[in-house]
Amino acid sequence: MKGTLFLIPTILADDTAAQVLPPQIGRHVAALSYFLVENARTARRFIKSVAPQHVIEELRISVIDKDSTEAQIQAALEPVLTGQDAGVISEAGCPGIADPGAELARRAHQLGIRVVPLVGPSSLLLALMASGMNGQSFAFHGYLPIERAKRVAALKNLEKQALAQHQTQLFIETPYRNMQLLEDLLTTLHPGTRLCIAASLTAENEYVRTDTVAGWKGKLPEIHKQPAVFLIGK
Repeated sequence: MKGTLFLIPTILADDTAAQVLPPQIGRHVAALSYFLVENARTARRFIKSVAPQHVIEELRISVIDKDSTEAQIQAALEPVLTGQDAGVISEAGCPGIADPGAELARRAHQLGIRVVPLVGPSSLLLALMASGMNGQSFAFHGYLPIERAKRVAALKNLEKQALAQHQTQLFIETPYRNMQLLEDLLTTLHPGTRLCIAASLTAENEYVRTDTVAGWKGKLPEIHKQPAVFLIGK
């Protein structure tokens, strides 16, 4: 029999496991000895925090990240094909959502491996929930272009979709470029377009606020180097 691939959510902010993860996450982690992870260091720390009985050195941990090849993904799933259960752990949040864990799940389905998603925090859904924007129709676009001219063009296109289709548009940025993105948002979007900034979700310094672009001017939060989700809508 083939094993099962468990998608294991992790915390978004340090020291929040007790507040954001259900008890069964620790039980699942404790029962596994094979993990496919985005970042070995953060995964080991997470495993030890929710399943302290584990001896980390005795676990098998394989790194599957955005640069992993199809052959590496196949090799990582070979133990599951022969009956061993495995857990997929993202660097933060839910595996498979804006995350290389999606490739593991894709290949697992092709190989007939059962894929089981476990419950945990998703920054995208938390931001959408708190934004007050349309939760019936929305789209996530990941990272926008780094080059400013292309980024501005992308923002104009997302705004057009948001206003024409009444569809909430979500995107993220590398945390150290947050403030540049915010400046581009204020100078590119129409004054009446709504913008939500959701930063450091689930942390003590969590910040979520929605206002029009005009209402944001002169009131931008300092979120440099903080993980954030940005949403625009009608």
